[in-house]
Amino acid sequence: MTQQAAALQTYNNELVKCIEDLCSKRDELNRQIKQEEEEKERLQHDISVLSEKLNRVNESLAQRQAARATFNRTIKETEAAYSKILESSQSLLSVLKQEAGNLSRATEPRRKEH
Repeated sequence: MTQQAAALQTYNNELVKCIEDLCSKRDELNRQIKQEEEEKERLQHDISVLSEKLNRVNESLAQRQAARATFNRTIKETEAAYSKILESSQSLLSVLKQEAGNLSRATEPRRKEH
């Protein structure tokens, strides 16, 4: 019977050691889970902050793009109007030169032809 008792004691010791090993592994796993949950919270917070920044940048970008479109339209319209002014100025100058020439001829003394 002492041999059986010794075997039982050995089994009991091994069983206790296995249970302690499992508890130790569980504790390590709990530590890793807690660490990853904290990392997950940090990442979710970072995502939230970055999403807010992204929204602000998108809004600002949309406003700037609209302003740029307004600038482009204004520049295009102004250049077209300026081009028309240049054409009108050229036409006016041409007419003025022609009229000045006509006036000069009209005011010149007439030469007598022999």
